[in-house]
Amino acid sequence: MTRNVKISLAVVGAFALIVAALLFATRPGTPETGAAAGAPDSLVTADAARLNDAPNASATLVEFADFQCPACGQVQPIMDQLVQQYGDRVQFVFRNFPLPMHQNAEAAALAGEAARAQGAFHPMYERLFQTQRDWSESPDAATVFRGYAQDLGLDLNAYDAAVADPATAAKIQADKDAGLAAGVEGTPTIFVNGEKVQLRSVQDITDALDAAVNR
Repeated sequence: MTRNVKISLAVVGAFALIVAALLFATRPGTPETGAAAGAPDSLVTADAARLNDAPNASATLVEFADFQCPACGQVQPIMDQLVQQYGDRVQFVFRNFPLPMHQNAEAAALAGEAARAQGAFHPMYERLFQTQRDWSESPDAATVFRGYAQDLGLDLNAYDAAVADPATAAKIQADKDAGLAAGVEGTPTIFVNGEKVQLRSVQDITDALDAAVNR
């Protein structure tokens, strides 16, 4: 890891305590339903959203997250920084895990998937997390998200069709089912090469990635 990235991660490392505290507030209250250390391909599907394009990566990071989860919002800029740092050595995968306690999480996941269908997942992912406070309590978050789609230059007819398509909701449910099967209890939950990272600080993520890419 370069010195500049270490310094930058030290700054965002101040979020670690916030993340650790919020993890207890973002659990759906269900018991663990499966082992966390499954094979990587049990956590990644061909249609899973990706934060980068690294087909020859030696490691895969999978994050199960909820767009309305405050801790996930804290982790988002860290993930973007890690994508830049590890480049094509690590494939970064995002899977939806909307929690029932968050009234707009499902709608946000639909917006993300509708944008992914047009090759614009990453900009929608960033927009949703960066504006989280603006829409979290909105009574009409779907309209807010449609405005984001328009801002991003998406085909709105195609966007609307994807949001309304039962297959999009089914994809989100499949993500959540995969998470539950892997033992996901709350968000964010991160796996590196199929092994769950005990997320207490940013260093836990970088240690797991460094070990994976150096094997």
